[in-house]
Order: sequence, then C-alpha cells, then structure tokens
Amino acid sequence: MSSIYIKNVNIINPFSEEPIPERHVLIENGKIKSMHTKESSLYKDHIVIDGEDDYLLPGFIDSHSHIMANGFHKEDVMKDPLALHFYDAIANMKATIDAGVTTVRDTGLADIGVKMAQEKKIFPAPRLNISIKPLAITGGHFDHYLNSGHDMEITYPGFPAGTCDGVEGVLRKTREVIRARADFIKIMASGGILSPYTSPDFAQFNKKELKTIVDEAENNNLKVAAHCHSLEGIERCAKAGIKSIEHGTFIDRNAAQLLAKKRMYLTPTLIVHHVLIKEGFPAWDGFAESKIKKLKEVAKIQEENIAIAYEEGVNFLMGSDRGVIDHGRNLGELKQLVDVGLSPLEAIQAGTIEGAKFFNQENILGSIEEGKLADMIIVKENPIEKIESLADSDNVLTVIQDGRILKHKPIF
Repeated sequence: MSSIYIKNVNIINPFSEEPIPERHVLIENGKIKSMHTKESSLYKDHIVIDGEDDYLLPGFIDSHSHIMANGFHKEDVMKDPLALHFYDAIANMKATIDAGVTTVRDTGLADIGVKMAQEKKIFPAPRLNISIKPLAITGGHFDHYLNSGHDMEITYPGFPAGTCDGVEGVLRKTREVIRARADFIKIMASGGILSPYTSPDFAQFNKKELKTIVDEAENNNLKVAAHCHSLEGIERCAKAGIKSIEHGTFIDRNAAQLLAKKRMYLTPTLIVHHVLIKEGFPAWDGFAESKIKKLKEVAKIQEENIAIAYEEGVNFLMGSDRGVIDHGRNLGELKQLVDVGLSPLEAIQAGTIEGAKFFNQENILGSIEEGKLADMIIVKENPIEKIESLADSDNVLTVIQDGRILKHKPIF
C-alpha cells in the first residue's frame, strides 16, 4: 500500500468550529501516521497531494442509505434479471464515494456478498454496515405483496424475506437476518409515506414483537434501528429499547424528551422529501399524484417536529435515504439539518463521529486523528462557513478510504 503525504491543508474535525491551519498529514498502512506543522522533504517518494489551503475532513458516514436501490420500482423487480440488481449498485457506490461518503449504514437490501466485495476492494464503494432485509409486518411498509397476488419482494438464496408476525415469527426472522450476517437489525415500525397501502401515522409491530426483536438483537450484541414516522410507534420503540429512529416525522416534545433521556439517535432524512417534491415521480407511477400530496402534507410538519427534537437535546445522525432518490449528493442532508436548528459543526458531527459511535467505531473512524483509519476528504470551501457547499460532489476534490485514493482532482 502506497504512503500518502498531504501538505498545506486545513483540518476540520468534529470537535471545533475553528479549523486547524496549515497541517501536513502522513498516511501509512491505511492509517493516519502523523500530523505536522512544518512541511518535510523526507516524504518526496510518497504520493504527495498539495492541499493548497483546502480543507481536510473525516470521510462522512451516511447512516441511512439503500446502496442497492434505484427508486424501489416494483416493475424493475419483475422485468430485470437479478444480476442487474448488483451491477447497477456499483454505480450507486461510486456516486456515494464521489459525494464524500466513505461509510454507509445500509438500511436495507445490501447483503453479505456486497459487503465482502467492498472489503476485497473489487470496486470503489463505501464501507458497509448492513441490515440485510428490513423486518415488516404482513400488510405493512415493505411488504411488497400486491392486490394482484404478485409479491415484488426480492429474495434469493442467502437473502431472506422480511415479512413476519407474532412473537415466534419475529424471533425467527430476526435470527434469519442475523444468520445472513447483519451488522444491525432494521425494522419498519410504522407505515410509510411512499407506500400506497400504508399510512405513516400508524404504528406497526406491537409491544411484545418489538421487545422480542430488541432482546434477540442485544443477545447477539446488535442494535436495532426503526423506520418510524408514527408518534405512537416512536414511543413504543423507545420503550422497547430501539437505538435509532429513522425519519421521526410525527415526533412531539414528550417523545423527543424520551429519546433524549434514553440517548437514542434520530436520523431525519429530511432531504428525500425536498428532492421528491421538486422532481416528482415517473409518469407511469399510478400512485404519483397521491404520493406527492402526502409528501407535501408531511414535509413541513416533519421539519417543525425535528426542530423540536433538536431543542430537547436529541442526538442526530445524518442520513440521506439515497436509493429512494438518486445516489450522490448525500451531503445535501447537512444543510437540511442546519435549517432545523443544528449548527454546521453539529451537522458535521451527525455525519461523522456520531455515525461512528453507533457501531462503537469512534476509535477508528469519524475524525482526523493519529492512529485512526485514513478515511478523509478534501474540499474547496470551509463547510463551517458554507455547509451547503458539501452538497455539490464537485466540491469534493479528494476521497481517501483506508489510505487508498478513490477520487482525486485532477485525476492522477
């Protein structure tokens, strides 16, 4: 593995709004070896990147993305060969890397084979923490059974179905997902905004089912993340011991206080609503009009409620829900977080060190420090002063993961 020397760069860590000026960073064996105030000529035989007074940040962690998905179009499942599902994902992963995201908490559809391919460096891809298949109740969000009698759920050997009911059913399904090598368990604890047959304000999974899933996950030292818009669902999840609420649309002040008390995370995925309202749905989507109507109704409500959650001290993770919308530009979510109250530094923390903490990886990821893995990006502008600059992947000049250069402008 080649050693890398980055000179003349300002470092932005998730600990201080003030950049550390004019540092020279040595990367060896995939880790950050040292950071110096004076440039050295000893590293002339290394790969040298002149930071030119740009900004060095830790590689971002997208805590809610579907790296295998491209819009969740059911007709694609019917007509496309399974192999295309995987080849399309290669482009998704490259777009994610180019956006400055070096680690993804995949909230559904990436399997252990995809993770192994990334670990073998077969293609440029973010490091993956996978949930395999989200667990859903019969008739709930992510049950892909249609009234026609066709089931549009993707399954294949080693990739279990996700629908389950009752204590025994959810216990077995949790164990199947763990057997498939999940790093965490993802559940659908409410209806979805984009599912035509469910309502986002209805809770899914009862209290006994939730507790069974959490207990089995904890028995295997795993955490549970819950897709949940519903207020009642959020409260059930908090009481059951779930560690992360995804979306959280109808959270109120009391529920926010409960999350803060239990030190749970909230991953709002605010950007997905903005993109879908602006860009709409394909003309052939028979539910497009009702989806847009539902989105417009809840988008403003969600922003107001997430602002309340921030006021109450809830911890945030950054998640872009890519896969529902096009991959790349993941870091546009940071500006959305700032718009609901977070400071630019707090938004960066949600996308770096806090994401690392969820998997107890803060000792190796999430900041620029000696001894940590060399996951980092170089950007043109100071994101503390202009957080929206990170939304543009063209502003991300360099991406380094595990000490390997995956993106650099100009290209070597």
